[in-house]
Amino acid sequence: MPYQLPLSATSRRQFEFEVKHLADSLNFGGDPSRFLGSGLEYAQSRPYEPGDPVKAIDWRVTARTGKPFIKEYEATRQVPIYLLVDTSASMCVSSQPRSKYEWAVRLAAGLARAAQERMSPVGLLAAGERDLRITPTLSTSSAMQWAHQLRLYDFHERTSLSLRLRTLAAALKNRTMVVVLSDLHEPDAFPALELLATSHEVIVLWLEDPAEANTPPRGIFRAREAETGQRLIITRRTRLKTHERIRHALVDGGIEFLHLPIEEPVLPRVRHFLKYRKSLGHA
Repeated sequence: MPYQLPLSATSRRQFEFEVKHLADSLNFGGDPSRFLGSGLEYAQSRPYEPGDPVKAIDWRVTARTGKPFIKEYEATRQVPIYLLVDTSASMCVSSQPRSKYEWAVRLAAGLARAAQERMSPVGLLAAGERDLRITPTLSTSSAMQWAHQLRLYDFHERTSLSLRLRTLAAALKNRTMVVVLSDLHEPDAFPALELLATSHEVIVLWLEDPAEANTPPRGIFRAREAETGQRLIITRRTRLKTHERIRHALVDGGIEFLHLPIEEPVLPRVRHFLKYRKSLGHA
């Protein structure tokens, strides 16, 4: 495939600096986000004993009984995370200085590093034609290596998002968190997402270029589909229908998602979503 030319050493260092900054931002303050690492599983409460840490007091049980109780937890669980990055051509076409694809790669690398720092193993699956699959690991150097591989792209690569989702659903034996970064241009991906979500925790970061959502109020437009080369005639109504179809498909499938228009600040929205997603529900 005609991928970009090899990246320079300066470009690699700049990218790694940006990823570290992104990961530090996501980890700032040590928030208890369910995404960013393993947690302790509550087991039971027991009566307080001298020497127990005050911060472990179960205030609810203590208030009910009038006697101090302590929360006890099971051993730390390491929840593996799979990042599915859509590497198809439609992700690379952009009206902005930074494309959906560039954002997806940076976000995936930053999320991987942030999660690994919280001792959650992270794996990768490329959802295009290239064969790139990394099993969950705690190695940050491995994550950076595949991130640099992802930075090389091809304007003719077709999507395989639905196929990758179904393959992953069949292969996973234990409960896993799956984070999908895509523009969701493949309709067959939605049933596959819904299937995967029946047994695993699924989050979708839906990236959208403003050119995909905003068109003049009148007129028709000729376009060419990035992956197939198919010529299309598009109206404003067609664009709005596509946007709403994606949103309704995610909501109807019970898929937790964050809509990310790339012309708006991306990182603050991602950080807020991951920190408060328990109470946010659908974005």
